Amino acid sequence: MFKDLLARIGRTLPAYNIPYMIIGGQALLLYGEPRLTKDIDITLGSNIDRLPEVLHLLDELSLEPATEDIEDFVRRTMVLPALDAATGIRVDFIFSFTPYEREAIARSRKVSVGGENVAFAAAEDLIIHKIFAGRPRDLEDVRSILLRNPSRDLDYIRQWLREFDAAEQGQGFLNTFEEILKSVSDSLA
Repeated sequence: MFKDLLARIGRTLPAYNIPYMIIGGQALLLYGEPRLTKDIDITLGSNIDRLPEVLHLLDELSLEPATEDIEDFVRRTMVLPALDAATGIRVDFIFSFTPYEREAIARSRKVSVGGENVAFAAAEDLIIHKIFAGRPRDLEDVRSILLRNPSRDLDYIRQWLREFDAAEQGQGFLNTFEEILKSVSDSLA
């Protein structure tokens, strides 16, 4: 189910020249402890001014918008939720055009899925997204990614978390990451 939909996404988004990367549970399957996920989260390197194109793209992907007042919802949340009626899989298109997201998309890793190249977030960027989300399950995912990916760019992660801390009035993103990293190092010692 997911494989076919990911392949369709990997084929269709580049045709619209929309930069993207798969994040969330689907990306976690590449780097961490696999867990049940019922959706696909896609960061689009675009502002909501491209919403009409994304809506057309939904038609090509045979996805239905999963909200009533689409424009208002996307304007408020920067997310366009959609549903694949055939499989019940939810796909969230997340509009983002920050310098961080542009860099993360540029660093994404192309993985062949169903014969199509699909862009997945790099392990470091998945860690950053999960630290930013901050839910207990996300923080456990960070631990899993760190354990399974010993070759990671810690300086890159620290740089962006430091910037997010400064922008978010000291949310403690970097401290959270350092605590998880220390616990992983201690468990390997």
